[in-house]
Amino acid sequence: MARILNDKQWHEKILYPVCRVRSPKGGGSGTVLYSAPVPGETDIHETYILTNHHVIEACIKIEKLWDSVVKRKIDKEQLERASVEIFTYMNLSRRDSGATYEAEIMAYNEQHDLAVLKLSTPRKVDYVAELYPKDEEKKLYINTKVWAVGCSLLHDPLPHSGTISSVTERIDNVAYWMSSAPIIFGNSGGAVFLDDGRFIGVPSRVVVVPMGFSQSVVSFMGYFIPVDRIYKFLIEQDLQFIYDSSETSTACFKRREDKQKMAMEALISKGDES
Repeated sequence: MARILNDKQWHEKILYPVCRVRSPKGGGSGTVLYSAPVPGETDIHETYILTNHHVIEACIKIEKLWDSVVKRKIDKEQLERASVEIFTYMNLSRRDSGATYEAEIMAYNEQHDLAVLKLSTPRKVDYVAELYPKDEEKKLYINTKVWAVGCSLLHDPLPHSGTISSVTERIDNVAYWMSSAPIIFGNSGGAVFLDDGRFIGVPSRVVVVPMGFSQSVVSFMGYFIPVDRIYKFLIEQDLQFIYDSSETSTACFKRREDKQKMAMEALISKGDES
């Protein structure tokens, strides 16, 4: 049986986890997916935000630089910090304030069009989105009611209702779903929620059609990254702690570090052979 949210629960589960993300050349939205104590600590928390790669793309620079270990130029990433604004509200409707934090890019993937940011604050963020259960996306159907929430045109987070309208879209050989909940530029990186408050996707694209010398946005044809691709991205990036309480951030980042070390060793070995 579907859960029925009261007004307070609706705000806490659907509106409050969504934040505004800014980069040097624009911005969009993000969703708080994790905020918990650092392993071994009680008062120091770590908070992670999910957004689109294209929202923070301007923070990522890949340059060919000399590496003294492999004795040649290799591609190296230079990561600037993004800015994330978390909002608080009064009386379920009026924005009280917004706290702005620098955020470090922890992981990204251009094909998935997803990225994870870590807030530079030890404070706990109170409202975290609830991910729809892993491997259960086939229980979601066309005409299921959803809410698309994001910072439309970089406004404070706005909720719009609609339904899932397609689960078989493909763009650049990657799976997307579509909803009729209106979105526009700035919603990218935000959230699509079920009516019961569970997070099922990230708004990423909207249909644009030519209109003479200009273009018109078809706001009720919004593509979003479905939840199964979110899980795939988190697994590929060794960030399972975000959804699996049996994992820790310490263990996940150790695996990431080991993989990066192995990749560097392989690069050195390849350089020695050539």
